[in-house]
Amino acid sequence: MLHGCKQDPDDFATGTRMNEVGELHGLAVAYPAQTRAYNASSCWNWFDRAHQERDLGEPAIVAGIAREIASEFGLDRQCVFVAGLSAGGAMAVVMGETYPDLYAAVGVHSGLAYGSANDVVSAFAAMRGEVGVGRAGAARSGANFTAVRTIVFQGSADRTVHPSNSHRIVAAAKTGGASHTETQHGRAAGGRTYTRTIVTGPDGSPQLEHWRMDGAGHAWSGGNPDGSYTDPQGPDASLEMARFFLNAPTPDKTA
Repeated sequence: MLHGCKQDPDDFATGTRMNEVGELHGLAVAYPAQTRAYNASSCWNWFDRAHQERDLGEPAIVAGIAREIASEFGLDRQCVFVAGLSAGGAMAVVMGETYPDLYAAVGVHSGLAYGSANDVVSAFAAMRGEVGVGRAGAARSGANFTAVRTIVFQGSADRTVHPSNSHRIVAAAKTGGASHTETQHGRAAGGRTYTRTIVTGPDGSPQLEHWRMDGAGHAWSGGNPDGSYTDPQGPDASLEMARFFLNAPTPDKTA
């Protein structure tokens, strides 16, 4: 679980309630911490070329944590996932692009597509919704690359990360094997309406989900208000991510 800017692991754990979700599903949850020594706002450096490649910089550190936990608990790739919010969501995308052999699924909340930026100036441009610097997909090398299963959450009224970024993530995550797309509309228990788009593979398994929360800003959907950057009115992103990660059936109730 990769926190956003101006957050820390404790705040992120509180806001997402992912520890409670982990207990519910038997998941071990890790919260790596970015410090101000490496970024003044405690952001993951998703926009820096030095942190966009395999076995370098922050991706190497995050992957090392995942591998250590997988080794400790005897987990194979199908049990390893990465998720994040904002800068953490953008870094989760980087992890899926650079370590598709390590992660079974990626969860992105209010994040940005891989290759959207390569410095601070282009990062802010991408966050405004302007076209990226053209490196999207650069990590995909070789004929054997397979996009990691991805679930994306985005508020339609996000003024920090323009909603168009979620569509770029979705476009990059789609694979040639996708065979069916379904769109659903609903209302969360907190009152916020949403649109959920599901893309399944030839075998009927979910490969991609895109959740758009109407009127939501830059905040974790369904989060705990005791944490920062949370939106209690929306569908529970933590529960839905865990459900998607584990390829479990959708509960027969409103999210």
